[in-house]
Amino acid sequence: MPSTPVQITSRLPQVGTTIFSVMSALAQQHGAINLSQGFPDFDAPRELLDLLDQHARAGHNQYAPMAGVPVLREAIAAKAQSLYGATYDPDTEVTVTAGATQAIFTAVASMVRRGDEVIVFEPVYDSYGPAIELNGGKPVYARLALSDYKPDWAQVKKLINKRTRMIIINSPHNPTGAVFSSDDMLALQALVKDTNIVVLSDEVYEHMVFDGVRHESVMHYPGLAERSFVVSSFGKTYHVTGWKVAYCLAPRELMAEFRKAHQFIVFTVHGPSQYALADFMKKREWYAELNALYQGKRDIFRQAISGSRFELMPCQGTYFQCVKYGAISDEGDRAFVERLTVEHGVAAIPVSAFYQDQADFGVIRFCFAKSAATLEKALDRLIRL
Repeated sequence: MPSTPVQITSRLPQVGTTIFSVMSALAQQHGAINLSQGFPDFDAPRELLDLLDQHARAGHNQYAPMAGVPVLREAIAAKAQSLYGATYDPDTEVTVTAGATQAIFTAVASMVRRGDEVIVFEPVYDSYGPAIELNGGKPVYARLALSDYKPDWAQVKKLINKRTRMIIINSPHNPTGAVFSSDDMLALQALVKDTNIVVLSDEVYEHMVFDGVRHESVMHYPGLAERSFVVSSFGKTYHVTGWKVAYCLAPRELMAEFRKAHQFIVFTVHGPSQYALADFMKKREWYAELNALYQGKRDIFRQAISGSRFELMPCQGTYFQCVKYGAISDEGDRAFVERLTVEHGVAAIPVSAFYQDQADFGVIRFCFAKSAATLEKALDRLIRL
């Protein structure tokens, strides 16, 4: 094709290919072990795959209902009640989405208008800012403390003004593995009380919280639940990131607006997988098994790295581990991870990619959602540095 004669003014002029795609491609090019992008290298439970096949063969292959198949929405509402004591009407307050990124974008699209401000916490997952900007809003950045990646609520209070429409939180937090405490949630609840601010709570790693710590969902806090969109991910929970199935819960007034946008963004989500997930959700013991699986992998990773020149950062949740590498190199984090990939055969993510100004504190992120064999091979290479 020839170059287009059309003049283009980009709506996202600063956005290029995501760092996840860049590092995964570099890992593939050099045959490196990919601990960069956040996905498992092991498959979903066989039972879940059999259920997918069963429901596809049973004829669930046409459009599913716009909000999601009723049996799955009922299972999601039952889970929210069982785990968090939160009551959601599956008919009006639960929507199945094409992945968590779509749920986040849709929540922003339903609430944010031109000139509105949305507070996010950096290092920040890279889809939040573009979602806000594409809908005419302005991202406002609160910075998490470098030592433990905890929020400074006094700073957040100063950022709130009459233009603040939304606050996006993410706990357990990608990329850092930090987890909000009860005190954090109470502080947020106090800040938004008697305001018109809505909360978007990205809880896709809800079942990966370690060392006996409780996942502090906004659903535990009535003053937050009444004004929050809550997003979670079947991809993260059941090792099926490629299925791109997630969900959103919200009070009916918020969900009504969410669905107005949802029906014109994707309309509906893959049908057979919804039925399969609804059946598999009956295995309530899965959540404890998943948590134990990832805590075990985290512990193996941390134990091995503790004997290296990398400096471990705290990790209370997710399947990500951040480390400092200052004892190994004084390079910038982007240069260091590129060299780590090319010369030492292990790919990671530079945490500067999660700052809007590319702030570089010499921290990189590894994903430990990998098989025992993959982790053993990668760790053997890392501890030699």
